[in-house]
Amino acid sequence: MVTLLVATTADPASIGPASSLLAMPGWHPGPTIQDIPSFANRDVRLLKLETRLVKEDHLDKRWEEVAEEPVDEVIFLSKHVAASTRPALTIHPIGTPHLREDEIPLAGGRPGWAAPPNPRIGPWLRLLKTIAESHKLVPEFEVTLEATHHGPLTSSPTMFVEIGYGSFMLGSTEEYWKRQDAAQAIARLVWEGLGLGGGVAIGDWKRDENRSKVLLGIGGGHYVPRHMDIAMKDGVWVGHLLSGYSLPMEDPGGSKKQVNAEDVGGAWREAIRVAFETTRSAFPGGEFLAHLDHKSVFKSIPQQV
Repeated sequence: MVTLLVATTADPASIGPASSLLAMPGWHPGPTIQDIPSFANRDVRLLKLETRLVKEDHLDKRWEEVAEEPVDEVIFLSKHVAASTRPALTIHPIGTPHLREDEIPLAGGRPGWAAPPNPRIGPWLRLLKTIAESHKLVPEFEVTLEATHHGPLTSSPTMFVEIGYGSFMLGSTEEYWKRQDAAQAIARLVWEGLGLGGGVAIGDWKRDENRSKVLLGIGGGHYVPRHMDIAMKDGVWVGHLLSGYSLPMEDPGGSKKQVNAEDVGGAWREAIRVAFETTRSAFPGGEFLAHLDHKSVFKSIPQQV
């Protein structure tokens, strides 16, 4: 079983950490799949693309077909365009479970789909915070989770690790995406997190004896602050995180002051089902905790509910 680590030269926040990682010992050229070069180190395969990551569907299956190596997990290195002007180092699961069949995903994925969340998300979040502090990136950079969003399509447990800053309109976004200190922090996260230096890998659900509760976050903003309070606690594992905008609810109509959940339309119920089922598949034998950002969820519900 191998870990696919995916970067692209089209994104400075992706190729920067990948280049820093490849400068560390142990790497050698791996097979090329569909003109995509790769590099190998132990059971890790780093793919260097030239295209947008969210459009590269089924990389895990493509690798298995060509390289004849089963894929255990996929980790994408990427940029993040933030809503605020504060730079951030972020981790998140992927999926578009809230979209209806007639909706077109704008950034990969497909309606009603989510990849199994990578079990490393929670342990790596806490490790990233420690590394960012040691690199003097905190408090300038925020270290945070993001809610489940975008593609590409994968079948293996997947997560994105990102360097983010502001909107394209702010003018200095690219400067942060190219920050060498941030790139080195992400490279160190991967190096230590995957045990490439000879240490114990971090966040391996199958081998970790500390299998406690798995968080399924429901509601909240894109940076899921209330779920973050739980995720930062030692021993907590993190599954899908559905923000309020991923729980679309439709007005049931009528003048009743109260209605049952069954009366509220929209894709919210399906989004929760898909998020739970894929989280459960990523954490076999886990105990699952649905953590509700009550205020955010009820903002999404029609007023008469």
